[in-house]
Amino acid sequence: MGLVGRLEKNIVKLEKRIEKKQMKIESLHEKCESKRITRAEFNIKKKHIEEKIHVMKSEVGVLHGEIAKAKRRLEEKSKEKRK
Repeated sequence: MGLVGRLEKNIVKLEKRIEKKQMKIESLHEKCESKRITRAEFNIKKKHIEEKIHVMKSEVGVLHGEIAKAKRRLEEKSKEKRK
């Protein structure tokens, strides 16, 4: 269960980082609305942050797949031990 636990921890960490990046986009939007930054600057920064979010979400998907593989392997090993 060690591998699965570590993978789940990594998923939680990535999800927290995704939430922080989304909060950063919201704060940039507020800055844009209050005219502290231009709309073009907001769009550039937002696009950059959204690319990072997309990468992190794909990493989460990969980790979910790894968890499924690990669980499947554990089940197969337990079935072999029963026989």
